[in-house]
Amino acid sequence: MTARITVCRGCCCGTERKHPDVDHDRQLDLLRARLTTVKVADCLDACEVSNVVVVQPSPAARAAGAKPVWVGSILDDESLHGVADWVDAGGPGVAAPPSSIADLIVATPK
Repeated sequence: MTARITVCRGCCCGTERKHPDVDHDRQLDLLRARLTTVKVADCLDACEVSNVVVVQPSPAARAAGAKPVWVGSILDDESLHGVADWVDAGGPGVAAPPSSIADLIVATPK
């Protein structure tokens, strides 16, 4: 099993109200076209960094100590493909995040 993602699409993330210039449905379609496992959550309570995606390590990487990584401000194709590229490369604990999203990694909310 590979790394997978959870995409926030609740109160702020994925809404036209907060991000009117982002095609949120297209974002999900692109992610689902590239990745086998895309989970959608109603709200991940990280509204200050919307649109947020959590990249989950593979079971083997998690067993070796890798933790989920939160990536915020996924608002354009470059960052969206950066997330998918990272998952394709193995995700947390296996591959470093691409430069297109490295600066978008945020602290895990409490």
